[in-house]
Amino acid sequence: MLLTGCSRNKVSKSNDSINFINFKNEKSFVIAKGNTIQSRFEVPSGYVRTLVQDNSFEHYLRNFPLLPDTAKVYYYDGRLKPKNIHAAILNIDIGDQNLQQCADAVIRLRAEYLYGEKRFSDIHFSFNKDFNIEFKKWAEGFRVQFVRNQFKWVRKENPDYSYSNFKKYLFYTYIYAGTYSLSSEMKIKRYGDMKIGDVFIKGGSPGHAMIIVDMAVNPKNNKKVYMLAQSYMPAQSIHIVKNLNNLDLSPWYELNLDDEIVKTPEWKFTIRDLKEF
Repeated sequence: MLLTGCSRNKVSKSNDSINFINFKNEKSFVIAKGNTIQSRFEVPSGYVRTLVQDNSFEHYLRNFPLLPDTAKVYYYDGRLKPKNIHAAILNIDIGDQNLQQCADAVIRLRAEYLYGEKRFSDIHFSFNKDFNIEFKKWAEGFRVQFVRNQFKWVRKENPDYSYSNFKKYLFYTYIYAGTYSLSSEMKIKRYGDMKIGDVFIKGGSPGHAMIIVDMAVNPKNNKKVYMLAQSYMPAQSIHIVKNLNNLDLSPWYELNLDDEIVKTPEWKFTIRDLKEF
């Protein structure tokens, strides 16, 4: 069974060995005391945040809790990530296994939102085109077995919709799901129609996925900016990335319809890599 996360497998060690980089002339939109994405980051001059509905996935991401402004990115095993490409760290655990990598972080955020809204039937992710792992089945006590080259459900446990069981479901999902499977189940999204919660994703081994966690628009010219979050390999703190191509705008990225490539600190996407749930 091929595991298709950010790396070729989910037990790989990082080859990351560079030292911390100090970026000069970086304009700051940071309000250090802010403890959510919305309260931590100001929008560029002339921009206002896009409208979102209460209780929506967009609202959930924009108001996601953050660790203190001084927080660093750590790997699942406690090592410090040697690149300071982050603008903020989401206040959510990593786990102690090398599982919650890039696509898994997207899965985690989407599933956490749905679980909090008690939309249990909507929590499901594919292992492949023929099998969907549903949280509701898991919570009813079924477990997945791989028999004769196919997955099947077998009832083994008592019903349990607790958060601890939800976390077990997630970490089991991470083992088999990845950029390839997640990309296959998501819908292609036009770059100009981007909204919070959409995902840049390149399926493969290796592949990568990053989620849009905030957006703002300039009412005078309708130009938009957006903010990206990721995990990477090995599994690490979910973090908002800086825009190293435009430090005056960082961590915002300009949505430029003339672009073909979206360059982030650790990956390049094409605008055709944008997808939605």
